[in-house]
Amino acid sequence: MTRCPWAGAAPAMIAYHDTEWGVPTHDDLSHFEFLVLEGAQAGLSWSTILNKREGYRKAFAGFDPARVARFTPARVEKLLADPAIVRNRAKVESAVGNARAFLDLVAAEGSFDSWLWGFVDGAPIVNGFRRLDELPAETDLSRRVSKELKGRGFRFVGPTIVYAHLQAVGVVNDHLVDCFRWSEVQAT
Repeated sequence: MTRCPWAGAAPAMIAYHDTEWGVPTHDDLSHFEFLVLEGAQAGLSWSTILNKREGYRKAFAGFDPARVARFTPARVEKLLADPAIVRNRAKVESAVGNARAFLDLVAAEGSFDSWLWGFVDGAPIVNGFRRLDELPAETDLSRRVSKELKGRGFRFVGPTIVYAHLQAVGVVNDHLVDCFRWSEVQAT
C-alpha cells in the first residue's frame, strides 16, 4: 500500500493520514478544531501537534467555540501552564479570539462549513501531484480565504495555515496520485 511520504512511520501520523486528512468535512466543530490545531502548529511539526491533540481537546473544552469564546484571562493563564498544549501566549489568545470570530461568522453566514465550501462551490479541488515538492505552501484560494478570515477578526490564519486547513478538511485533495487515499477521499 502506497501512502503520502509525509505520513512517515509513526502510528499516529499514519492513522491521521489514512482516516482523516483530506476527507471532506462538513462539521463546524471539526473546522474549529482544525483552526485551533493548525494555528498552534505554526513553526512546529504536525506530529508535535497531533501528539498533543488530546491535551488540546481537554484544554479547549472539546473544541466547542461557544465555551472557548468565554475563556477569561485567568483561564488563559492556566492554559499557559498546561504542558499538554503548546504554551505560546499568542497562539492561546488567538484560539480564544478566533472562537469569538468563529461564532460571529456562523451568526452571519449560517455555518462556517457552508461559508468555507462556498469558495469552491461545494466541490473539492482534486490536485494531481506526484511528489511532495510539487505541493504548494499556499494558493490563490488560501490567500482569499485568509484575507476574509483576517477581515473577520481571526488571527493565525495566514495563507499557509489556511492552505493546511483546506487540505485537512478535504476542500483540497492533495494526496499524491499514487497514494491509496487519493481516489478514496474522492469517493466520500
